[in-house]
Amino acid sequence: MKKSIKLSDIKSVVEHAHDKFKDLKGGKNADYIPFLSNIDSNLFGISVCLPSGTIIEVGDTDYVFGIESISKVHTAILALEQYGADTVLKNIGADATGLPFNSILAILMENSHPSTPLVNAGAISAASMVKPLGDPQGKWQAIVNNMTDLSGSGLQLLEELYQSESETNYNNRSIAWLLKNYDRIYDEPDMSLDLYTRQCSMGVTTTQLAIAGCTIANSGKNPVSGKQVFKPELMPNIVSLITSVGFYEHTGAWVYTSGIPAKTGVGGGVMGTLPGVFGVAAFAPPLDGSGNSVKAQAAIKYISHEIGVNVFSGDHIEIIE
Repeated sequence: MKKSIKLSDIKSVVEHAHDKFKDLKGGKNADYIPFLSNIDSNLFGISVCLPSGTIIEVGDTDYVFGIESISKVHTAILALEQYGADTVLKNIGADATGLPFNSILAILMENSHPSTPLVNAGAISAASMVKPLGDPQGKWQAIVNNMTDLSGSGLQLLEELYQSESETNYNNRSIAWLLKNYDRIYDEPDMSLDLYTRQCSMGVTTTQLAIAGCTIANSGKNPVSGKQVFKPELMPNIVSLITSVGFYEHTGAWVYTSGIPAKTGVGGGVMGTLPGVFGVAAFAPPLDGSGNSVKAQAAIKYISHEIGVNVFSGDHIEIIE
């Protein structure tokens, strides 16, 4: 069914979402990473980016926060672009684990592959795959360039967050070497872990995330810069990964209730993508018990329900600007 939505209506819904949830209580900042525990818990921003390049922003959309696990999507895209969908499926996989994002048990249970590039094990494996192999500076530059291309502007490494992450990533160190044990890491383990830690420590704004989400929704073409960031035929692969594991063990409930494929991060951000329609992002530091932003979830669900969009509806959406 064809459905037309006015840009003015989307703007109104986004504004209402911010007003409705800005005082929502519940959750707390991530406290296992010292840097994140000190972020102002009252910060709250929502951004929507359309394929035309039009951006809707409400609240603290220019505040720079830690991208954290949302960066897994960016590097998964880079690996897909460098190697192709079949190789990423063979080397890493595309199956949700049904276990927490940092699970070691998942590796032991499925030692034939790390399951998906959107959990820690698969993300470290994806970082190890990035070309040029054996060249840490070259690999890091490729990761940064890709994140910039997806976001339409440069991101910055938050040095304090990087140090905080590096000093507390004991579990991820175990994951990296366990992957080595099963021949599922494709470059030096400590270097691969450091690249992953650094990418998670990049600073991003809500609007940059919305642009990245729209780049995915727009079949790889950045709506702001006009650059074709990845091959259009990879878009379904990327969206399927986000749909299946974007909220880890609670992904099914998220997609069932929101209809928006989205990836979360413990920095307080959530990035959503609706193919052909828009990218949406929200940011607020307090997290629920599963590490997902309480306000960001509420805002994106509200937006999807109020404007009546759902990735599974089969509707052809036209936005009238």
